[in-house]
Amino acid sequence: MVFIKEEAEDLKIEETFSLKHEETEEPIGLMPLKEESQELNEKEGKDLFEKHQDFITEEKSFSCSQTKKTSTRKRAQKTETRTSTCPQCGKSFNHHQNLKVHMRVHTGEKPYTCQQCGKSFTQSNSLKAHMRIHTGRKPLTCHECGKSFTEKGSLKAHMRIHTGESSFTCHQCGKSFTQKGSLKDHMRIHTGEKPYTCQQCGKSFNKMRNLTVHMRIHTGEKPFTCQQCGKSFTQEGHLKGHMRIHTGAKDFTCQHCGKSITIGNLTVHMRIHTGEKPYNCQECGKSFTQKESLKVHMRIHTGEKPFTCEQCGKSFRCKANFNFHMRIH
Repeated sequence: MVFIKEEAEDLKIEETFSLKHEETEEPIGLMPLKEESQELNEKEGKDLFEKHQDFITEEKSFSCSQTKKTSTRKRAQKTETRTSTCPQCGKSFNHHQNLKVHMRVHTGEKPYTCQQCGKSFTQSNSLKAHMRIHTGRKPLTCHECGKSFTEKGSLKAHMRIHTGESSFTCHQCGKSFTQKGSLKDHMRIHTGEKPYTCQQCGKSFNKMRNLTVHMRIHTGEKPFTCQQCGKSFTQEGHLKGHMRIHTGAKDFTCQHCGKSITIGNLTVHMRIHTGEKPYNCQECGKSFTQKESLKVHMRIHTGEKPFTCEQCGKSFRCKANFNFHMRIH
């Protein structure tokens, strides 16, 4: 009886153990599946991340490549624009249109004509500025002194008088200028260069504006007209001098000697006190305070005598001597 009871208890314990073991084995069997699923998820995430990184890298590489190509293309275009060179004088331009306008200097083409006086221009802006001579319009005013101008460039250059800016200096004589063009014109005094030639009489000039004024001798053009009396002049300076008759404006007084000088002659007059002689003869080295004095002096070397008496045929180097001679007749 005792033996049967013990065997029954052993079977009960074994059965109980077997049931507990089975309950424990079921979760143990699921663990590897969970781990495997987690590993697959992690692997897929890693693959997606790596693919994303590769895409970003490729995109950046493509972007950098495109930027580099664009930059190279822009540089090439910039280089191409700078190759617009004048075949006659070698001057280069950033744009072909600028070269096209420049070529009119050599061809003499002036497609823009003033309907009032017949004067022609190479550029439309030049005609527009010219028209202000007839209308008297000066829309640009200096806020420092109230002086008015027809062109923006003229006002800009004028403002340097107030600021004291003189950024362009001659390396030969040390004279400074407010405009680059003024220095360029000044340098021709030292070099003797006269690139602007009259096609009618062959006379040459170191400044384009001097040739322009000279041409009025041949054309008879007098574009500067007094609005009060109707008298016309070839140069604006002559009109300004004439206007003093109507306005009664007084001349400037020299602080050194007290002499009254017109504003146009004040700069030249001051050279008497400063001793400045910017006009040098390339033949003998003699210097002069005025350009006209150098011009007359050069006739000694060239033998030119442009003033001829029509009554007796005698010729003279300077107009003053010719005028004095004419009193004889």
